[in-house]
Amino acid sequence: MEVSRAQSDGTWQVIHRTEVIKNDLSPEWRPFTLPIHSLFGSQRDRPIKIDVFDWDGDGSHDLIGGFTCTFEEICKAMNSETSWPCINEKKKAKKSSYKDSGKVILHSLKIQREYSFLDYLFGGLQINLTFGVDFTASNGSPGAPSSLHFIDYQHPNEYMQAISAVGNVLQDYDADKMFPALGFGAKIPPHMVESFEFALNFNASNPFCPGVQGVLNAYVNCVTNIQLWGPTNVAPIINHVARFAQSAQGWETQGRGASTYYILLLLTDGVLSDMDNVRDALVHASGLPMSLIIVGVGQADFKDMNILDGDDGVLKSTRGQPVYRDIVQFVPFRDFKHRSPAELASHVLAEIPKQVTGYFRMRGLPPNQLPAAAPPPQ
Repeated sequence: MEVSRAQSDGTWQVIHRTEVIKNDLSPEWRPFTLPIHSLFGSQRDRPIKIDVFDWDGDGSHDLIGGFTCTFEEICKAMNSETSWPCINEKKKAKKSSYKDSGKVILHSLKIQREYSFLDYLFGGLQINLTFGVDFTASNGSPGAPSSLHFIDYQHPNEYMQAISAVGNVLQDYDADKMFPALGFGAKIPPHMVESFEFALNFNASNPFCPGVQGVLNAYVNCVTNIQLWGPTNVAPIINHVARFAQSAQGWETQGRGASTYYILLLLTDGVLSDMDNVRDALVHASGLPMSLIIVGVGQADFKDMNILDGDDGVLKSTRGQPVYRDIVQFVPFRDFKHRSPAELASHVLAEIPKQVTGYFRMRGLPPNQLPAAAPPPQ
């Protein structure tokens, strides 16, 4: 099914196509959302056109029929379902007995305000940023200048640059500026046991670091006290943050509304070893107030990351369940190695506003209202 808007020159512009439903004479399409402005512009009396096609694999779809309607007419579906006869004008012209090719039923319609990312921030939304750092052996021995974890304060490595660039932007949205910083894929003290979910400050009960500089300090100290290992398993850290996001979701229905959103910034140098577990973790997390930003450091082949951020189609769990919404953004650091930190941060965070507003829209949560400021003293 296609939805088209009327142009000023009398033509029609397609603005939405539904999914294809095969082998069904009574198809029922999934609900979809469209901005009112894209349908009618500034003229609510302007008609829109709905056309239904019989899908063909070669692209030569056959028109079953269609109709035009107005904003006022479709608004009737806000109270009860509304229907229109689906007319094929060519068949109507050929046969006097032709009535219609069926009917299209609009079961329900909801009109709601679209809130912006800034609306939620002004409503007191807190962005909680967590860092996840890859300490697998493929990064190279930290003592070697060729290592991705080589520490040189005059020339910060890619991990340090990414932490600074993204953290310095997001810390302004975090009231206490205390960031959990986690590592994975290393053997850690005191017993040098392999771990895929450890605090960079080695304080499991309090992994928070004061500001971005605190994260960098913990990172540098961590590099000198661990043994790089492997494999590159990241699902434990994703699930770690998801547990906090799950708790925040519970608060939404207890009067706190749109108050908290989590972002995991995951820095890794290579292909993930636990892709199936990651897919399952992300499908679960897609229903929570959470996003995942993956920054790929080094020169590895990151093509598998396209699976996670939806570039190769909708991400599904190992059981075939699709994500509720897209929550993953992948950025290869090498594309920004010779550009400013601001450019990296801008690109890395480009999808966050849409992901945040998409989540709260899915949950039906408007921005919270901040208490009115007290009047100035007289």
